[in-house]
Amino acid sequence: MPKNAFTIRGLTKVYGEGRSAVHALRGVDLEIPAGEIVVLLGPSGSGKSTLLNIIGGLDRGSEGTVHFGDQNLTEMSDAALTRYRRDHIGFVFQFYNLMPSLTAHENVELVTEIARAPMDADDALALVGLKERIDHFPAQMSGGEQQRVAIARAVAKQPDVLFCDEPTGALDSKTGRAVLNVLKDVNEKLGATVLIVTHAASQAAMADRVIHFADGNVREVIVNNTKRAPEEIEW
Repeated sequence: MPKNAFTIRGLTKVYGEGRSAVHALRGVDLEIPAGEIVVLLGPSGSGKSTLLNIIGGLDRGSEGTVHFGDQNLTEMSDAALTRYRRDHIGFVFQFYNLMPSLTAHENVELVTEIARAPMDADDALALVGLKERIDHFPAQMSGGEQQRVAIARAVAKQPDVLFCDEPTGALDSKTGRAVLNVLKDVNEKLGATVLIVTHAASQAAMADRVIHFADGNVREVIVNNTKRAPEEIEW
C-alpha cells in the first residue's frame, strides 16, 4: 500500500439538476494516509457519508478524481469497482445488517467464501472478543455483540481499508467504547486503514487524524499527536 490510501482531487457530487440540484460535495481535495485511524467529523447533511460511499466504491462522483493507492477509481468500470470493494474494502454500518437466520459464525463465513485471502471466520470472531458466541443467532446477542459480529464480518476479508459509518450511533456509552476498542485493535493488529464517519466529536480523541467536514467540503484537518484510549472518551 502506498503512503496514501486515498488521494482525492476536486471531487463533487450533485444530485438532481437545475434550481433543485443538491450539491452534496463541493470540490473536495483530501489525502488519507494509509494505516491510520481517521475520523471524518461533521453534522448530518455535511457530505461525509457521500464521500464515504464514493471512496468506498458504492457511488460515483460528478466531477473530480479519486485514487486508491495508484488505482484511479474514477475510471473504473462497474465490474472493476465491484472487485475493488471485494478485494480491498470492509464496511461497517450503524445497523449491523446481519442475517437473522444465520449464526455469528455463518454471518462471517458469508464473506470469507468470496474474499481473496480470508481470515478464518472463528478467528475473526475471536479478534472482536466473541469466541464464545460463534453459534449464537443475532436475536440472542446484544446490540454491541451484533455490531462486533458485523466488524468481524468486515475484517474477515482482511481488507486494506475498513469504512465505519456511525458504528456506535445505536449503542450506549459502555458498548460504544467496546466497539471503538475493537476498531483500534483492527488497526493495530491487521494494519488496516480505519475511517470512522461520525457526528460525535468526542470520538475524534482516538484518531490519528481528524477531518472536519461541513457544507460539502473539508473545513479543517487536524493531526492528533496525543491520542486517547477509547475507555477515556467522554460520551
